[in-house]
Amino acid sequence: MSQRADAIRNRAAVLNATEALFRQENPGRITLARIAETAGVGKATVLRRFGDLNGLVEAVLAPRVATLQDAIRTGNPPLGPGGSPQARLRTYLDALFDFVLDNRALIRALEHRRPHAYYANPASQFWIDELARRLHGAHTAADAEYLAYAVFTAMRADVIDYLHAEQHMSTDRIRAGLHTLVTNAPAQQI
Repeated sequence: MSQRADAIRNRAAVLNATEALFRQENPGRITLARIAETAGVGKATVLRRFGDLNGLVEAVLAPRVATLQDAIRTGNPPLGPGGSPQARLRTYLDALFDFVLDNRALIRALEHRRPHAYYANPASQFWIDELARRLHGAHTAADAEYLAYAVFTAMRADVIDYLHAEQHMSTDRIRAGLHTLVTNAPAQQI
């Protein structure tokens, strides 16, 4: 096997091992060493390719982020361009909530790694900016920027997991609560 083919195989093995471990275990117990062992590669291979656990988790999430961003930019309305402002907001909120649900173990791994990690990464900034645009379209008098951060915070993976596991709230109840937040947007920006 050529060195290039070996590198491609190793990368895929590391990404697959990362995803599998995060789906099966507590994110706090997952280390680069465990991922490397599961993938059948050395820890140095993982470090060279991804830098640290954050880089590795971001690499697993990157194609999923790109898929949702593409649907938002160019997909069918109302998730993509077009549709009523209210439908665009509701559809976007559902898509973002589903994205968090599907990827919450990986997202939880990033939420506490560094200060403001949940808000400061490029994907989150895209989600927040798009949420603010859609909130403004549906509620022109609301403080869309603040509300976007508040709603995005309510969609943190750790918040959703807590509400589900500790407060025994169903996914449908949490989703309905998020919709209530954006439906009853404040009337006036100060």
